[in-house]
Amino acid sequence: MFESPVYVVTIILALLAFAEVLSLVTKAWVPSLLVIIAGYLVLLWTGVLPPDLIPKSAFTTVGVVLVGAVIAHMGTLIPLRQIKTQYKAILIALTGILFGAGLILAVLGPVLGYPTAVAGTGPVTGGLIAYLITAQKLTEAGLPSLVAVAAIVLGLQSLVGLPLANILLRKYATKLRDNGAFDVPEAPAPSASPRDDAGADSAVAVQQVLAAPPKRTFQLVPEKYQQPSTLLFLLFIAASLATWLDSLTGLNYGVWALLLGLLGRVLGVFPEKAMEKANAFGFGLIAVIVVIMASVSAVTFETVRATIGPAILILAVGAIGIMIGGWLASKLFRWDPLKGMPIALTALFGFPGDFMLCQEVSRSVGRNEHERKAIFDELVTPMLVAGFTTVTTASILVASILVSTL
Repeated sequence: MFESPVYVVTIILALLAFAEVLSLVTKAWVPSLLVIIAGYLVLLWTGVLPPDLIPKSAFTTVGVVLVGAVIAHMGTLIPLRQIKTQYKAILIALTGILFGAGLILAVLGPVLGYPTAVAGTGPVTGGLIAYLITAQKLTEAGLPSLVAVAAIVLGLQSLVGLPLANILLRKYATKLRDNGAFDVPEAPAPSASPRDDAGADSAVAVQQVLAAPPKRTFQLVPEKYQQPSTLLFLLFIAASLATWLDSLTGLNYGVWALLLGLLGRVLGVFPEKAMEKANAFGFGLIAVIVVIMASVSAVTFETVRATIGPAILILAVGAIGIMIGGWLASKLFRWDPLKGMPIALTALFGFPGDFMLCQEVSRSVGRNEHERKAIFDELVTPMLVAGFTTVTTASILVASILVSTL
């Protein structure tokens, strides 16, 4: 039945499409990655799919080749124009993941063992790429059974992060609403804008920055020549350089690919959102997810049963550490912790969960269109910037550094 590659690809895409639809129907409360990983494992354990089908498929080979280019693309996603106005949100998010990682290693390292703690820490601080870096290194280190820990954390992190962030953001929005922060002023004035002590980080200032036309910057490749093949060629040059630098320095290629993507964006080698501009990011992301599926192909039911306890414990301790870090950083920067802690928690769900969460909170807390818009404007920019920071940069760095210690 599976002799033709087209059948394999169809089955894989059917599972991915089902997971995506279910996530949309449940408004991201059921994470698509959880459905993908759980659904794939069920198909393996029930004998519907042979365990070597996806690992040996050409689709997985394509995914492995694309990982470096996808990471370089993530470097071009870092919102450079917003770093100045949203630096507090970024620092709060970074503090949160550092405290989360530190608490896992300090509390659970002696209990579960250092390799197990490291296996779960990478995915806790971010998403897909952090997991892939962790899983690859665990396999190379002769610890394939711990891949299940990383996979379970990756699949369940949204189920922990989204409800916590939802509760905190609702309390924050309700607090501002009940204190009259969103009341329409009699005479509009800049000082009447309902914000906390973030000062220049107000959503009004951010919207002005976002609305302003971007400054023209030098581009190595003129825009008319930025065709899909050209952009993909440049991304694969970055991926190749990252692989070479990995072999030369021992520092994980993911870090080098990310830094090369960011540097290339600053120097004008890459346009912003390079892979999306090449119309290839959707396929690239699907291929990376297939690599994740392949990484758990050897995971048995007994392995999951033995590792689900440690994985849940790692996720719980990590979430607590992230909130502690977010609370401390909020106090340091004189932000309301009810706003700062959800910003740190974006490490557990990222985009599009952060955007959808802002929509849901504004709709449910706002009593009219004015309040709903004001709440959304207050929340969306710092949440998005923090989410991109944790998923595209911080988690890759944390995962790469930690796995190098195994």
